[in-house]
Amino acid sequence: MSSYPDARSVVRALAPDEPILVNRPHAAARAARFFVERFPGKSLYAVKANPSPDLIEVLWANGITHYDVASIAEVRLVRAALPQAVLCFMHPVKAPGAIREAYFDHGVRTFSLDSVEELEKIVAATRDEDGEPAKDLRLCVRLRVSSEYSELSLASKFGCDLTEAPGLLQACRQYADWLGICFHVGSQAMTPFAYVQALERARVAIGEASVVIDMIDVGGGFPSVYPGMEPPPLEDYFAIIHRQFEALPIAYNAELWCEPGRALSAEYSSLIVKVEKRRGQELYINDGAYGALFDAAHVGWKFPVRALEDDLIKSLEDFAFYGPTCDDADYMEGPFALPSDIQAGDFIEIGMIGAYGAAMKTDFNGFGSSPRVIAEDEPMASLYDGSRVVERRDNVVSLR
Repeated sequence: MSSYPDARSVVRALAPDEPILVNRPHAAARAARFFVERFPGKSLYAVKANPSPDLIEVLWANGITHYDVASIAEVRLVRAALPQAVLCFMHPVKAPGAIREAYFDHGVRTFSLDSVEELEKIVAATRDEDGEPAKDLRLCVRLRVSSEYSELSLASKFGCDLTEAPGLLQACRQYADWLGICFHVGSQAMTPFAYVQALERARVAIGEASVVIDMIDVGGGFPSVYPGMEPPPLEDYFAIIHRQFEALPIAYNAELWCEPGRALSAEYSSLIVKVEKRRGQELYINDGAYGALFDAAHVGWKFPVRALEDDLIKSLEDFAFYGPTCDDADYMEGPFALPSDIQAGDFIEIGMIGAYGAAMKTDFNGFGSSPRVIAEDEPMASLYDGSRVVERRDNVVSLR
C-alpha cells in the first residue's frame, strides 16, 4: 500500500478519477493503546465496524487480543489473520452450522444469546461425538437496554427483558463453565449515563436470578467525535462504568469487558472524492449512499469534510451531495461546509470513515472500486491526539 504525507499529496500524485480510501494505521494504533491502557477491563474489537485485515492486525499489534465476531465469515476472517486471538461469537441468533464450525474448527468458546431457544441450539451444536454437552462453554446472556442516550438505537432487535433474564441466566448456568451478562446501549452514546442505566438493569437481573456471574460486558457505544457530536472524554465513561461494575453482586474475580467498534476504527480511514458536477448547492461526487457514505445518506450522519485544493477561497457555504449511481436515494443532505467556489474537478476529503463506511461499500451500479493508500498525517478529528480540551467530570454526568 503506497504511503503519502497527507491527502493533498495523494491528489497531487494521483489526480484520481475514483474515490480513494486513505488509511492512517498510526491513528488506529493510538486508539487501541488508549483502550488497552485506560479501560478497566478487557477490550474486544467489534469487527463489524471495519473488518479490514490490515486494521485488525494493527489493533492486535497494539494490544487488542479479543475480537467480537458476529458471523461465521467474521470468525473465519479473524482466525485466518490472527491464529492466537480470542474470538467471541456475540451475535445472539446464529445458525447451528455456524456455531458448530466456530466451536470445533476455530476454537470459539464464548457465545452470546438472548433466548432459551438459542441456548438449546448452542448446547446441541457443541456436543461431542458421544452426545455429551460441552464442558467449556462461556455463555453471555444479552439484556435489552435503552438506547435513548445514543445517536443510533440498538434497543429493539436483540436482548431479553428483565422478566425473562433471571430464568435464562439460571438455565445457562447449568451448561456454562463461565457465565456473563452483556448488553449494547446503542451506537455513539453521548453520555456515560447510558451505561449507568444499563448496569442497573444488570444488577436487578443478577439479584433475581441468584446465580454466580463471571463477567459483565458493557458492549459498544463508545463514541467518536463528529461535527455536532462532541462527547465527554472517554475517561469519564470508563470511570463511571468501573464504579457501577464494582457495586454489582458478582463473583469476586469477575471480569469487565467492552466491545468498542467505532471508537477504535473511526479515525483509521478517510475518503477522497472528486466533484463531478455542481448544481447550485448540490455537489455530484463519485462515492455515496451505496459506497462508504451509507450513514450520511440513510441516517443523516455528519462527517467532517475539507476541500483539498489550495486555490479555493476561504468563505464556506453549506452543500448537499449526490452520489454516482443512477438512484435518487443516493443523496446526502449534509449540510457539508465547503469553500463557496468549489466546482467540478475539485477534490474533497471526508473524514472518520473508518467505522462502518469502509465496511458498507457495495458494487451497486458498478461503483464499488476504492483503492487504498496510507497517509502519515493526523485524522480530521481525534479523541486521542491531545487536541481536544474538554473538562473531565468524574462525578457529574451530562444529559442531552
